[in-house]
Amino acid sequence: MKKLAPALALIILALCIFGCTPQKDKDALPTPVQTDAEQTPPVSSMPEAAPSPAAAASESIDYAASVKPSGADTAKQEVTVKSFVDGDTVHFFVPESIMPSGVLKARFIGIDTPESTGKIEEYGKAASEFTKEKLSRAHSIMIESDDGNWDFDSTGGRYLVWVWYKAEKAGEYRNLNIELLQNGLARAYSSANNRYGSACTAAINQAKANKLNIYSGQKDPNFYYGDAVELTLKELRCGIEGYNGKKVAFEGVITINSGNGVFIEDYDAETDRYYGISAYYGYGLSGAGLDILSVGNRARIVGTVQYYEAGGCYQVSGLSYRQMKPDDPNNLQKLSEGNAAGYVSISADDFASAMVSIETEAGAAEYKLSDIAMNTTVEMDGLTVQSVYVAENGCATLTCAAGDAEVTVRLEPLKVNGEAFDPNTISGKTIDVRAAVDMYDNAPQLHVFTAEGISIH
Repeated sequence: MKKLAPALALIILALCIFGCTPQKDKDALPTPVQTDAEQTPPVSSMPEAAPSPAAAASESIDYAASVKPSGADTAKQEVTVKSFVDGDTVHFFVPESIMPSGVLKARFIGIDTPESTGKIEEYGKAASEFTKEKLSRAHSIMIESDDGNWDFDSTGGRYLVWVWYKAEKAGEYRNLNIELLQNGLARAYSSANNRYGSACTAAINQAKANKLNIYSGQKDPNFYYGDAVELTLKELRCGIEGYNGKKVAFEGVITINSGNGVFIEDYDAETDRYYGISAYYGYGLSGAGLDILSVGNRARIVGTVQYYEAGGCYQVSGLSYRQMKPDDPNNLQKLSEGNAAGYVSISADDFASAMVSIETEAGAAEYKLSDIAMNTTVEMDGLTVQSVYVAENGCATLTCAAGDAEVTVRLEPLKVNGEAFDPNTISGKTIDVRAAVDMYDNAPQLHVFTAEGISIH
């Protein structure tokens, strides 16, 4: 036992020494020892590190500013905006030496923005607003052809152009076509096969990598995702029979509110026309819902198209507003207020017999002017009242003439200076009217709702 004591003491001493040594984290990596050959070089001589995918996506390149208008081999012209149509279509004022009409209808080269003028598509309104914002605030705008000529697009009615703008006088021109691509607000449309194809392709790839707008995989916050067909009033009016019985959603200005119904119209810049529809709300709305339908409001309408037999025309019905669920996609929605009705001037001859050609998604089609003007506001001057019929309810029907045309005017019971107006007093006189177009007995008429809508000579 005495011989084992020294050995046992040595073992205990060794255990104490090693047990008191600090223990390293089992997951820690060993610290490498650098040799002279592995010493870190000065910052100026270090190679640039390749960015991670996340870093690359955040370090975006402004391709819209990376290109400049070409030299003398393209046609160029400084312009101003006449009207905005959608994200890739704008009408510009140009010298008559370029277009005899003084207006060039431009289609942006190399891009295709989602629709916002027919059947509405996701991000269509966003693209349209983007173009409008950039050009409305521009100090100067220039259009450029892809070669030395102003070339038509496939429709034969618009010209393919690059659109450049300066945000300020001392600024550089930016390419709006490419800017729409790099913001994910347009898809490629023969983007690589043109003068600035490389920048277009790079802009598209960057927008996809950054998952912007149409490439985001996210819902468009300004798009209607309900069970109705999203469209414009132009699309609805030009194809009204095809939407009979279908639920639709559209925007327009409330121009007249009478008899539990409203007249709604909207201006289309591409055709330079107003298109309208009447909507019947009956007794199903109150409070906030009725306020939305106040004259002058621009509203979003959701309802079902139906043929109104008694009136001989199509209308929208089934309007609703659920105040406890303001985000319900089927709700009426107020968009703005203080908007004016169009009251487009029209002649009696045109109203009676004129035909118009309108380009639709199905191609060009011919319509009677009175059909296309249905439920819009118009003004007509120089009508001679040939006969007057007053119904028991006080409404009057005036048979009027102007030249060789005959026009029917309907008057609601009117008051002038607080006194009831007697329509018989204007028989044989000449009148000017501001009215809405609607139907009576399967024929179009001008419907006057207020005393301000008629002037007597």
